[in-house]
Amino acid sequence: MTDAIAFIGLGNMGGPMAANLVKAGYRVKGFDLAEAARNSAAANGIELSLSVKDVVVGTGTVITMLPAGKHVLSVWSDLVPTLHAGTLLIDCSTIDVETARKVHALATENGCLTLDGPVSGGTGGAAAGTLTFMVGGSKEAFARGVPILQKMGKRIVHCGGAGSGQAAKICNNMILGVTMAGVAEAFVLAEKLGLSHQALYDVASTSSGQCWSITTYCPVPGPVPSSPANNGYKPGFAASLMLKDLRLSQEAALASGASTPLGAEAAQLYGLFEQLGHGGEDFSAIINFFRGNVKAG
Repeated sequence: MTDAIAFIGLGNMGGPMAANLVKAGYRVKGFDLAEAARNSAAANGIELSLSVKDVVVGTGTVITMLPAGKHVLSVWSDLVPTLHAGTLLIDCSTIDVETARKVHALATENGCLTLDGPVSGGTGGAAAGTLTFMVGGSKEAFARGVPILQKMGKRIVHCGGAGSGQAAKICNNMILGVTMAGVAEAFVLAEKLGLSHQALYDVASTSSGQCWSITTYCPVPGPVPSSPANNGYKPGFAASLMLKDLRLSQEAALASGASTPLGAEAAQLYGLFEQLGHGGEDFSAIINFFRGNVKAG
């Protein structure tokens, strides 16, 4: 088994993740449809291939980082019959649980080991190698995958069997979407009441309202200098991606019979925000929607 790794999907997340594998000493072969992504990957020492079938030649591990479940299913369906038994496939995309389980089954039936390993940490975490991986799959596959994932992230959590990583990701991001909406509403209310941003932050960040959306990603300029609010809401995690994850959570809720009214409301809010043309802004920019100063872009 070779140490070479195939990496399919070299965009804003996949590109820096693959680059970190190169830095760790792995030989990485890559493929992406976008010229800009290919050029950036080549500059980071990734060997470019002409097709998804060519990229897996001579590799023992295949990693995918793609936009949606349909893309993962299409790529894995093309690749799996060409792979030798024992190849490890890791999908780091954020997709629906049903499709994740379907591609697991497809690959294991052909003798491959499989993991779904969506990530948290955004583009900054991808570049810094500090991502959190939420991983689903067998213990054998997880043991094989951990040394590779550790080169791209700082926390690797085995959540259970096939699809469990995706389940954990959409539950986590539903919490994030709901809490950011709540935090944004609270800061808008504070503005109306004449309370300064810093005063609310000083109270809420050390009291019962404390959460990541306040302490790390505060949606107003000032209290947390590293938050996107201090950089014109340039995205670390775009509102369109939050909407994607919230919609995945609602699809899963419908399929499983779970009641998630707050998740549903957050999905509606971010859907409106995107429709007004603000999907490319950071998801914390939803605060401007609550202020009533968001116009169609």
